[in-house]
Amino acid sequence: MSSVFKALSDPTRRRVLQLLRKGPMSAGALCDHFDVSKPTMSAHFAVLREADLVHAEKAGKSVLYHLKLSVLEDALLGFANSLRLGASEQTHEKGWER
Repeated sequence: MSSVFKALSDPTRRRVLQLLRKGPMSAGALCDHFDVSKPTMSAHFAVLREADLVHAEKAGKSVLYHLKLSVLEDALLGFANSLRLGASEQTHEKGWER
């Protein structure tokens, strides 16, 4: 889970994920949305792959990136569970006190 939150800590990587919500995009098309060097974007892509938030697929000379939304959802649910979010509502519904 920590690799997911490391990946999400950077605004550039969060923007990449937002762009990928619309569908797969090539590395070049993603880079066109940012005013940073290609090596810098490559490093961002590596962090996203390491966190398993994106899948990279070779397409000829290009690399297509796909969002792995289920990984992000699982990480956020795991985080919420670790904080026991919703526990107060459950205990209140059952008449329990903290």
